Amino acid sequence: MEKPIFRNTVEFSVSGPLAMFSDVLTRASSERFSSQLPSYEALKGILHSIYFKPTFVWTIDSVRIMNPIRMIRKGVRPIKYGGGNDLSYNTYLENVHYQVRAHFNWNENRPELAGDRNENKHHNIAKRMIERGGRRDCFLGTRECQASVEPCVFGEGKGAYDRTGEIPYSLTYHGITYSDESELPEDKGKMTVRFWYPKMIDGIVNFIPPRECSIKRHIKEMPIKPFGMEYGNFSGSNEFTGEEFDELEQ
Repeated sequence: MEKPIFRNTVEFSVSGPLAMFSDVLTRASSERFSSQLPSYEALKGILHSIYFKPTFVWTIDSVRIMNPIRMIRKGVRPIKYGGGNDLSYNTYLENVHYQVRAHFNWNENRPELAGDRNENKHHNIAKRMIERGGRRDCFLGTRECQASVEPCVFGEGKGAYDRTGEIPYSLTYHGITYSDESELPEDKGKMTVRFWYPKMIDGIVNFIPPRECSIKRHIKEMPIKPFGMEYGNFSGSNEFTGEEFDELEQ
């Protein structure tokens, strides 16, 4: 079933020579192993590097796997705080390319930022930042996996799994719900880790939204950090839009 397209939807392509979407079973180890699919949280992190504002929350709708899923094992030297050298072997995804579709919703946990809820402004800024490859460096899971971002039309082009039917996956890490993005009463004021059972249909993974993840665990209590001019951590709603960016960048 195809997911609906929202009015403030953005679409972009992200690619890179390596990706590491750490499996939760190996994340605590010095030798990590990547999951085959990008996680919801990793794609959301890429969108945060493209354009982030606490006024809204990005929701990842779908990802399309463009290249064949291939793994490569590489020897790395992790930081050894006790001194000396060590060698670990990490298993990465190799030569990845994804098409991503996402939209944003207002963060109802931020009533102090209600004056910044201008959908047209944020949507236009996000699209312009995608054209520029993001405001900050983008990574595919971890910092050593640099990524490049550019606009695309979701569904265009030939994908490696276009006619493969349904491929189910086992229990997989979905993402983290922080207290300032929580929607359900039981998640309020807590840091929550979510899991789900993804499935890829003809190369496309349609993500369920965080509130629909029934498999989750509360990690710790987490108060909401306030944003606003009085705290010195928010620029306010008078941001540049449209051609003002071109003038600033000249």
